[in-house]
Amino acid sequence: MNIAILEDDLPQAAQMTQAVEKMGYTCRHYSSGKDLIVDLMAPNSFELLILDWELPDITGKDVLIWMRQNLGYALPVLFITSRSGEEDLVDAIETGADDYIVKPYSEPALRVRLLALLRRRNAAGPDSTVFEVGPYVFDAQARSVHLHDEAITLAPKEFDLAVLFFRNLGRLFSRDALSVAIWNREIPATSRTLDTHLSNVRQKLRIRPENGLRIVSSYALGYRLETVSDSAQADNPPLSGQTGTSRSAGQI
Repeated sequence: MNIAILEDDLPQAAQMTQAVEKMGYTCRHYSSGKDLIVDLMAPNSFELLILDWELPDITGKDVLIWMRQNLGYALPVLFITSRSGEEDLVDAIETGADDYIVKPYSEPALRVRLLALLRRRNAAGPDSTVFEVGPYVFDAQARSVHLHDEAITLAPKEFDLAVLFFRNLGRLFSRDALSVAIWNREIPATSRTLDTHLSNVRQKLRIRPENGLRIVSSYALGYRLETVSDSAQADNPPLSGQTGTSRSAGQI
C-alpha cells in the first residue's frame, strides 16, 4: 500500500509520514505539486493521496483538479488545510476531495480518516455490476437491492441515490453534487425533493446502527454514508480546531 503526501512544511510532513508508516504502509513525500503530478502519470502509482492546500508552486487544489480531470475518481484524496471556514471546506469537497481534516489534528484522527478512505477504495469498483456493503447486496444492472436476503423495492431515483452512496462509502457529497448526479440539475435549497428521497432511502433500506451504517448530514457541507464504527471512532477523539461535520452533523 503506497500513499503520497504533498506537504511543503517539512516537520508536518515528517509527522504525517511517521503516522502512515506506523499503520504499516509505505509513503512518499512531495514538497512540489508539479513533481507529484509527474509521478501520478505512471499507472497505479499510489493507493491514496494526502494533499495540503497551500504550496509554493501550485496548490493542492490545483493538483486535485488536474487529478480528477485526468485520472477520474478512483483514487481517494484526503485534503489537509488550516482553513476552517465552511466555504473553504465546501470548496475542497466539491473540487473532488473525499474527506478533509483541519490543522491542527491528532494522529488518531488522521489514522481513522485514512482507514475509512482505504476501506472505501477496497470496496467494489465503479464497473462492478453486483457489489456488497455489509448485509446489503446491490445489482446495478438488474436495479435490485437485498438486505439480509430480503428484496427491497426502491423508486428509480431512490435506487440511483442509494447506489451512489453505497459505491462511495465514507465520501461526503454536497447537496449540489447529489442534485446534479441524480437529477442532472441543481435543486433549490428550499426544495424538499432531495431530503425526501434521502429519508426514503434511509427508511426503506433500514440504514441504522444494527445494520452497520448511518447517513450523516451537515446542512453546510452535505451528506455521507458511513459505517457506525467509522463514525464512532471519528468522534473520539475530536479534531482539534475543526469546524464542520464533527459538530454540526446529524443523522437523518
